[in-house]
Amino acid sequence: MAKKLKTKTADIRKLSDQDLSQELGEAYRRLFSLRLQKETLQLTNHRELPRMRRQIARLKTLEHQRRLAGAAAPPGTAE
Repeated sequence: MAKKLKTKTADIRKLSDQDLSQELGEAYRRLFSLRLQKETLQLTNHRELPRMRRQIARLKTLEHQRRLAGAAAPPGTAE
């Protein structure tokens, strides 16, 4: 089975860019698995689906924030 995903935002912020990307991929795989379980009526905890969607949104938000921070010019260099 897949490894346990990090859930706390503080833990997620500590990840490197590569680890964040891997975590996002793992979250997408977990969501796919949950959807499959739901359709085959094997899902035991129906609250996992929205929880996983929120986790993906959290990961994507942090990824976007890092991208914006990297693209921003250092202060004082703008003309």
